[in-house]
Amino acid sequence: MADGPVQDPLIGVRQQGVRAYNERLILSMIQRHGELPGSELARRAGLSPQTVSVILRALEAEGFVEKGTPQRGHVGKPRTPMRLRAEGAYSVGLKIGRRNAALVLADLTGATLEHRHLSYGYPVPEEVLSFLRDGLASFADRLGSAAERIAGIGIALPFQIWQWSEAIGARPADLLVWEDVDLRDEIAAFSDLPVYLENDATAACQAEHVLGRGREFRDYAYIYVGSFIGGGIVLGDKVFRGPTGNAGAIGPLPVVTAAGGEGQILDVASIYLLEAALREAGENPRRLWTEPDGWAAFDAHVEPWIAAAAPHLARAVTTLCAVIDFEAVLFDGAFPPEVRDRLVAATAAEMAARDTRGIAAPRVEAGSIGPHAREIGAATAPIFARYLLVSHEGLGAA
Repeated sequence: MADGPVQDPLIGVRQQGVRAYNERLILSMIQRHGELPGSELARRAGLSPQTVSVILRALEAEGFVEKGTPQRGHVGKPRTPMRLRAEGAYSVGLKIGRRNAALVLADLTGATLEHRHLSYGYPVPEEVLSFLRDGLASFADRLGSAAERIAGIGIALPFQIWQWSEAIGARPADLLVWEDVDLRDEIAAFSDLPVYLENDATAACQAEHVLGRGREFRDYAYIYVGSFIGGGIVLGDKVFRGPTGNAGAIGPLPVVTAAGGEGQILDVASIYLLEAALREAGENPRRLWTEPDGWAAFDAHVEPWIAAAAPHLARAVTTLCAVIDFEAVLFDGAFPPEVRDRLVAATAAEMAARDTRGIAAPRVEAGSIGPHAREIGAATAPIFARYLLVSHEGLGAA
């Protein structure tokens, strides 16, 4: 399975010309800021009201936007805002994780219409592809004739997933099979939908940026704590992927381990360490994934895990901000919101005690999407590739 840069969503813009770009611009403004009247869209876009009116009529006729509630209280007649029509397009997001896979059907607004889950000890290509095939059939049945509006399949997975078999209790050969899997070719055997590959943590960052608290910041780092820790970077209001699509990986950041040796932050701040603690205590660690919303039963192990991870996370935040002047670092992960909030509070407390001379200490805060961020982020890829602008720069201030 070759990893590399994600397909450039702007290719279609360049091919389709100025009118297509302006349509994407208008749709992107509505996606970013919510429903807006034509006059406000024209002001933000720097287009004439007549041009915007023509674009909106075309988009409404094609089913991508619809009229909202008229806004009263202004001089003259009420202004009618336009909003995205949820049924205008759909997309599929698949997350292939080290402990589970998840599949979502999302609409044009990013709302999840259906969510499917598959738990396993480690991922097997045939099992994951069968899970996707069955899910696509279910989604098609649900949508009926509207299934033709599915824009594509976004897939979020750890690049080079085969490199950490020992940490998740699998034999090297169990995961090495992924090295030779071409997901696009495999999926083409049962679906003609376009496929977009994304690093899993970058996909989570994308979800936060377009649907969550990322709307509040222009330049920030994002850390997602899953079975392995990962992350993403947003620069200039755009998720920065780098030449191989793996920018902001976070996990490989070097740390000094408890034994005094050199390791990576994924070795000291990942959920697989909590799994190991539960296993050693005679607990079933798979409950972390099958019961992701209720970790109260594991609190005797969760608290020490947070205490051990927070100093390393604070050091990572300091390192990131010494390289780029981030205004914030957002944390999310495959755990309940209250666990996320405790981890953020512990990391912020560690940051307060660190030597931050020479940098502007960022805001350390919680993200908002939660455990499903990776599959939700994957589902945004086809929508952005087909209908929206990949960067929010130039979309106007809120």
